[in-house]
Amino acid sequence: MTDQHRPDVVVVVADDMGYSDIGCYGGEIETPHLVRLGAFGVRMSQFYNTARCSPSRASLLTGLHPHQVGVGVLTGDETPEGYPGDLNDRCVTLAEVLGEHGYATCMSGKWHVASDPYEPNDSWPTRRGFESYYGIVQGAVSYFDPETLTRGEENVEAEAADPAFFLTDAITGAAVDFVRRHQEERPEDPMLVYVAYTAPHWPLQAPAGDVEAVAGRYDAGWDELREARSRRLVELGLLDAGWPMSDRDPLVPPWEEATDKEWETRRMEVYAAQVQRMDAGIGRLVASLEEAGRLDDTLFLFLSDNGGCAEDFPDPQQAARGLAQYSRAQTRDGRPVRFGNVPAVVPGGEDTYASYGRSWANLSNTPFREYKHWVHEGGISTPLIVHWPTGLGEAGAVVHHPHQLPDVMATVLEAAGATYPRNHRGRDVLPLEGTSMLPALRGAPVPERNLYWEHEGNAAVRRGRWKLVRKFPGDWELYDVQLDRTELRDVAAEHPDVVAELVVLYDAWAERCGVIPRDRILERYRRLGVSG
Repeated sequence: MTDQHRPDVVVVVADDMGYSDIGCYGGEIETPHLVRLGAFGVRMSQFYNTARCSPSRASLLTGLHPHQVGVGVLTGDETPEGYPGDLNDRCVTLAEVLGEHGYATCMSGKWHVASDPYEPNDSWPTRRGFESYYGIVQGAVSYFDPETLTRGEENVEAEAADPAFFLTDAITGAAVDFVRRHQEERPEDPMLVYVAYTAPHWPLQAPAGDVEAVAGRYDAGWDELREARSRRLVELGLLDAGWPMSDRDPLVPPWEEATDKEWETRRMEVYAAQVQRMDAGIGRLVASLEEAGRLDDTLFLFLSDNGGCAEDFPDPQQAARGLAQYSRAQTRDGRPVRFGNVPAVVPGGEDTYASYGRSWANLSNTPFREYKHWVHEGGISTPLIVHWPTGLGEAGAVVHHPHQLPDVMATVLEAAGATYPRNHRGRDVLPLEGTSMLPALRGAPVPERNLYWEHEGNAAVRRGRWKLVRKFPGDWELYDVQLDRTELRDVAAEHPDVVAELVVLYDAWAERCGVIPRDRILERYRRLGVSG
């Protein structure tokens, strides 16, 4: 315990949401509550996640790179050739550190860093520092009837039988209830509230009224909307006017040539409705902090776990087989769930399971290219809003200094006056990888440092203006991100010395952090007869 001032901490994570979806990052999706937080807080233009849901959550929670903590791909146990898919005993979570610093700790939403989502183990939130937990232990479930819905360590899937149940609202409700209960029972103590929404991750599902509210918004199509977002990003000061928008994905047709336009726009309308429902929930959470008189001294962070998702399900039968682990075969009232991205499946309802696909993910990641899974800018760039009126400087500022997920732990600990431990409950833990963002958030000059990424063999290192990046199994590419953050001009052939230097840096980092070569994992898949 300490006498030092300790602000409340709220961390909110969106799932599979692109860089430019929300209003204060150029999007046409109406997100007034996030816009307000951005207007009275700080927005970061170059904050990076880790390209995929489970690795990003592992990194956010621990201040380490995901490979170090055992969650290098997802939560499947792929040992001995791959990762165990569980948070290991070499890391300590944000909740564990702050809990020992006198914080009450709550987690609401998607956990997705435990290999067993059904039986509690040492990687469950209740055993990694969270006193209160409500949410789903796995990912990508139905919003109307989610599997692995859990309170504490008790399965409460039966609660979804209520016709009014919707997962986004339930996640919000648990967080709001905790804030109000905390204010009644422990008002003098600070709190950590980690809210991990599943929105807008597939399946595309939303209350009918929410979808109707955005009807017609996407009739202009993805080409015109990408142009509009790109212009707004420049106007908002988030992007340099000298960075041209990337071309439309070559696998995406021009909007004027797209077929089934009504179905296509419906897909994006449901996605937008999911984001707006999440924003409304964030508004409820903010209101609960205001009612308690705690908002001004709350370090509130909002971000996304990876870029927009191009995963597609064009074959309904194949989709039904592949997604069976994430969805029940029938709705609560007995109708069959229809899987797949085909015009016959109009998304939105409980009886559908679909995604919005590459075409709209290309819009979500405006102005960048690539998507979730890859470590080009479209896969790893996320909005980051930081709102803390008593602790930050100029409201509405945009910070351009690059940071990445391990820095969240370091930032929160500095704000809370807490010390990262060398050991925890008798076990040694790895040194913190992150660096506090508070100097950058307060407008101070910050020295450059190297940033690293790896996911499924896709790899990158950034040093100052240079970013070396590889799309597995391709060759290394080099970009000057001061002049070309949209990664349109590969200058590797012009700067072989820079490429060689950065490869050495990357290889040393990968070895130190336990990155398992992708070829080794793929060989395991081949032996087992599964695709990777």
